[in-house]
Amino acid sequence: MIFVTTGTQLPFPALVDAVAAMANKLDERIIAQVGPDKTYRPDIDSFDHLDPDRYEAFFARARLVVAHAGIGTVLSAIKHQKPLVIMPRRFELGEHRNDHQNATARELEGRQGIYVARTEREIASYLLRNDLVPPNQGSSPKSAQLIGYLQKYIESAA
Repeated sequence: MIFVTTGTQLPFPALVDAVAAMANKLDERIIAQVGPDKTYRPDIDSFDHLDPDRYEAFFARARLVVAHAGIGTVLSAIKHQKPLVIMPRRFELGEHRNDHQNATARELEGRQGIYVARTEREIASYLLRNDLVPPNQGSSPKSAQLIGYLQKYIESAA
């Protein structure tokens, strides 16, 4: 199963549509949490919002998670050891209030188990692969750097 999540603040039709467009080429179920847009209904199993237990259950069962570049989703992928494809929301397209998700994607790019897609075509290519590995939970200088980055981000948002 592929689990798609856009977070709880904003819908992200470009991401969900990119995955939904591949549904007929994939031999597995796709479930999406699409955010607070009552008018948007993709042609896959979708929910506006999931309570925490249901969200965790879908995350735990997923073979692959596809998401916006939200830190909570990244941490969940590490916790559940799920390969994660992220597509950052882009400010210039009106998908978010600023470009912090692009900054997050740049910091995460190249890390084991986290795959950055910036286009619908890149999303499609990741969905067709069956060699994606989960994030590395071990500590390394890069892990310490990422933890420092996340701490600064959280402190700046408080």
